[in-house]
This record gives sequence, structure tokens and C-alpha cells, in this order.
Amino acid sequence: MPTMAWLVYACLAVLLASSPVIASRGRGLADVAGGHGPTRGFTAVRLSDSNFVLQHPYNLPSDARYRSHGGVRQLWVLESDKPHDPNSHTSPRTEIRIAGYDYSSGVWQFEGYGYVPSGTTGVSIMQVFGAGETATTLMLHVYDGALRYYDKQVVEDNIYDRWFRLNVVHDVGAGKLTVFVDGVELLRAPGRGGGKHYFKFGVYAQRHASSCMETRWKDVKILRKE
Repeated sequence: MPTMAWLVYACLAVLLASSPVIASRGRGLADVAGGHGPTRGFTAVRLSDSNFVLQHPYNLPSDARYRSHGGVRQLWVLESDKPHDPNSHTSPRTEIRIAGYDYSSGVWQFEGYGYVPSGTTGVSIMQVFGAGETATTLMLHVYDGALRYYDKQVVEDNIYDRWFRLNVVHDVGAGKLTVFVDGVELLRAPGRGGGKHYFKFGVYAQRHASSCMETRWKDVKILRKE
């Protein structure tokens, strides 16, 4: 019996270590830990227009699904659209891939102010691309106004029709990711391996997608810890 109890304890420990941890909106994980703002200790890298690579339905011009005005990037896609590449079998998307800062080690961070209009659902709005056995290490989906870790745990339950500050920290060596919304740490998730990573944001249709999906972004930064 002691041996069986030890095995049960060990299995529970592994499950807890590999599962994402969610904090309530009123008392975030950073509040509990007495932490500081998510960008403390990080340095922003230099970004130009060439670092923002747009992916959109291959049969349409970019301005049919993307607009940039006054510092705001507006991206939308229809559930019936083609994929971003004629050889791709993935769902439709209008996303920006951050180029020039692929990474395989260190601690990196995405920061941006996002806006999701009501009605947009069944969509990924941000990704950490690259993993061992899957395509991504992290995806943030929106379902019926809630921001979720993939299509699972709710990270933030009120995301519609407001600007929110999103920070995603990826510590490659430690194998962990941390998500902040409006400066409050709301999710800790395990890494998923992989040799190369990069950040993406926009709209990428998922299960039960709305007929039209849209996000808006401004003040996007990429930061790294020296």
C-alpha cells in the first residue's frame, strides 16, 4: 500500500507541474507572488515595418483583410476564406508573424494592446509558434468574449469591445510561459519544447468560428531579458 500511495502522489505531482495555472482576475498570480510589472528587466528590440510580415488569404490582396491607420493594425478574416498559402490545409487567417527575432533560448516577451469586437469567436488572436510535437507552444483563443488558453481554461472572461494590454513571457530554458492581461499575471503554462520560436498575432480561425473574425492591435513590442 505505501508503494501504491507513493505512485499516486508522484503521478499527481507530474500532472500539476505540466498543467497551466490560472489565477482569478481579482487576485492575479503576480499579486500573490508580490511580483513587479511584466516588462521589468526586459529590453525592447528595434522593430521596423519589415519585421511585421502579414499572412492573409492567398487569393486576396492584403488590403482586403488588413488595414493600418493611426498606429492601429486592423486584421479580419472570413470563416469561408482561403488559407494563407495555396499549399496549406490550415484554416483561414490574417495574422502578422514577427520576423527577424526567431529564438531558441533565453527569455522573450510579446507586448501589445489588443481589441476584439463583440461577435468575434472561435479564433486564435496570439501565438507562440514552434514546439516539439505540436505546431505551437502557446495559443490564446477567444470564445464568446473570453480569452482562453487554447480552447481550454479561461484566462480573462471579459475581452470584448475594450483595449487590453497583453504580455506573454516565454522562458525557454525554464520551459514556462506567463500571460499577463492589463499588467496582472493570469496564466502560467508549461513549454512544449521545439528548436525555434516566434510570435504571431491577428486572427486565425479555430473550431466554431464566427463568420467574420477581427482584432485590432497597437503598440506591439518584442522584448528580451539581457
